Amino acid sequence: MELYNLAPAEGATKTKKRLGRGQGSTKGGTSGRGHKGAQSRSGHKKKKGFEGGQMPLQRRTPKFGFKNPFRVEYEQLNLGRIQELTEKFNLTDITVENLRDNKQISKTDLVKVLGTGELKTKVNVSVHAISETAKQKIESLGGTVTIVKI
Repeated sequence: MELYNLAPAEGATKTKKRLGRGQGSTKGGTSGRGHKGAQSRSGHKKKKGFEGGQMPLQRRTPKFGFKNPFRVEYEQLNLGRIQELTEKFNLTDITVENLRDNKQISKTDLVKVLGTGELKTKVNVSVHAISETAKQKIESLGGTVTIVKI
């Protein structure tokens, strides 16, 4: 085998259709695009979601619900989870910065403490929001609760 006799495998290549090269080629005149209309013109592009003039799906389906643009989403943190964190990381203060440093919440998360679970140690909590039951349980053990401004 030499460089001069290298060739692609049999059937691996196809010859390109030569459009608009006369009537004898069967692809002359309209070049396989039919007569008139948007699709026969150059630069034609269908709109996204166009269904040939039929009412498109996104307009047929009903709208419902409401998304409140001012809703504030909190990352929930239960007292049982706080107990686990204090044991695992030897924390006496639970702050938003501590939680971020220990990869418990992401950079932009807001934290709300909820009262589910059991807390056994005295903890000082500094978060964005807290439920009444959680606040009572923390303060009954001698801990303090501080609300951080959003």
